[in-house]
Amino acid sequence: MEVSMSSPTRVLPVLFLSHKLQIRSLLLAVTLAVCVPCAPGASHSHSVTSDGASSVDQAVRTFMQTVAHSVTQDGPMAWIKYFDTSPAFFMAVNGQIAFPTTAAAQEGTRAFAQTIRHIELKWGDDLRVDPLTNEFAVVAVSWREIQVDTAGHSVTETGYFTGLAEYREGRWQVRDAHWSSPVSSH
Repeated sequence: MEVSMSSPTRVLPVLFLSHKLQIRSLLLAVTLAVCVPCAPGASHSHSVTSDGASSVDQAVRTFMQTVAHSVTQDGPMAWIKYFDTSPAFFMAVNGQIAFPTTAAAQEGTRAFAQTIRHIELKWGDDLRVDPLTNEFAVVAVSWREIQVDTAGHSVTETGYFTGLAEYREGRWQVRDAHWSSPVSSH
């Protein structure tokens, strides 16, 4: 005589097996989440504490003022010392990649510097710093720049700058940058 299992009875072994697999998957996911950041070459960045956020905020504000002062005093070539030299660096202008690498940014900056006699960069009073970790902060600020070319022509530009500042190699650097300027409605 053949005994047939009712539907609920057949489902129980499947549910039990499924439950065991779910637990194993969860354990694997937790293990990976904990161990992967410890792997060689992984980032050592951690979330920032309240005190750490305040320190990062102040350090990045000082960094941004130093950049503006340095560019105004030393010209466009000053930018080069503030660009992150890692492969992660890029710079965009008005939604287009201007410099996909540090090398391209250095080359473009050198070429631009040949055409400029004087430059004055001023950040607005609206500088925002968003500390992400002790090593990373998002910056956002309006800007005004006066450029005097080698022929003596003066141009004033304004816009908004956003970027990622990174503390690496003992100093703050611009890792990613985006400059935007109002587009004329011609």
